[in-house]
Amino acid sequence: MTDTHDTPRPLRVAVPNKGALSSSASEMLREAGYAQRSDTKQLSLTDPANGVEFFYLRPRDIALYVGEGTLDVGITGRDLLLDSGAKAEEELQLGFGRSTFRFAARPGIVATADLAGKRIATSYDGVVQRFLEERGIEATVIRLDGAVETSVQLGVADVIADVVETGSTLRQAGLEVFGDVIMESEAVLVSRADAAGHPGLEVFLRRLQGVLVARSYVMMDYDIHAAHVEEAVALTPGIESPTVSPLHREGWVAVRSMVPRADAQRIMDALYEIGARGILTTDIHACRL
Repeated sequence: MTDTHDTPRPLRVAVPNKGALSSSASEMLREAGYAQRSDTKQLSLTDPANGVEFFYLRPRDIALYVGEGTLDVGITGRDLLLDSGAKAEEELQLGFGRSTFRFAARPGIVATADLAGKRIATSYDGVVQRFLEERGIEATVIRLDGAVETSVQLGVADVIADVVETGSTLRQAGLEVFGDVIMESEAVLVSRADAAGHPGLEVFLRRLQGVLVARSYVMMDYDIHAAHVEEAVALTPGIESPTVSPLHREGWVAVRSMVPRADAQRIMDALYEIGARGILTTDIHACRL
């Protein structure tokens, strides 16, 4: 008979409940082999086979639930983590949900130093306040929910601080980006300070890291004359070392190696130039390094 006291509780993981972070986070977790909800109204899900319990929460609340509550880890944005002031720590960058935070104002305000004495409207007051304090700039930070582009036109603020992609929305409001970048954000895995003691955390991290590698690399196979192996291997060194196997065709070998996905086409061209043939790339669905 199994002693239930020896069975660790499931690892408790917070997942964004809505928005772009939600779908990307759930997709990554599925790729890592975890069960995910099929109904967006479902607020929790237990995956007993992997010893994990998922809770679907507002992205802005996740850092607080992890840092101040009983959840072990969660997926949220770095911007939301810093804005919350929660006692949660960034554990792993997840490679999606990237954004850049900048200041914008009407023409005339051109440098970060010009922020002194100004009213700054933002949805991320914690992030902006920390930025100003680090630079010794005194300004009034006004928190607004939702879009802040119209706050200058409506007389609420002199400057806004917001996510900037193309800048077209700001230009339509008569605003121009200026000064230093406030922050580069992306989706991150955050953890509670004492979560490292949970036996399931190491496996969870290893699986997510495997997904990140699988997304960033492809497997490349090619045939080449043995005389050119060293030159070819210099182009495809792999993670540790490529696999080189003899072919039935005398003097030729088959090479298999992981290469960065972004460079795959360029590497294929270079291999072809030195005599490689039968060059193939295949997706990697999972890995452990």
